[in-house]
Amino acid sequence: MAARWHEYKIAGGWTVLAGRTDADNDYLSLKLARPRDWWFHVRGMPGSHVVLRVGEGGEPDRAALDAAAAVAAWHSKARAGGVVAVSGTLAVNVSKPRGAEPGTVTIRKERVFKVKPAIPVAEQEVGT
Repeated sequence: MAARWHEYKIAGGWTVLAGRTDADNDYLSLKLARPRDWWFHVRGMPGSHVVLRVGEGGEPDRAALDAAAAVAAWHSKARAGGVVAVSGTLAVNVSKPRGAEPGTVTIRKERVFKVKPAIPVAEQEVGT
């Protein structure tokens, strides 16, 4: 069985997960993500839900948040764009409206990151 998401390691030892399908995005965002994990999605167009895993006692720095946002931009229709706006929030602020289509969520306490689409250069994709 194929993995349900792309997995990357970024600087600082952080793990970033990106969904492959709408159903995988739901699972990743609503079941797998822990409340303190960060959640990302490109603004205004289709793309993967991306989760930056946050372990106990750790808080990602701005570079880690930007790198995870860049992964979200890469796994979207905005991949060929220059600077892309990506929404980010803690996973606890992500919910699914009743009856919504797979891959559709609502978020609260949004923070907008302006990044260039990219995947980690020094690291290869871990899970395929």
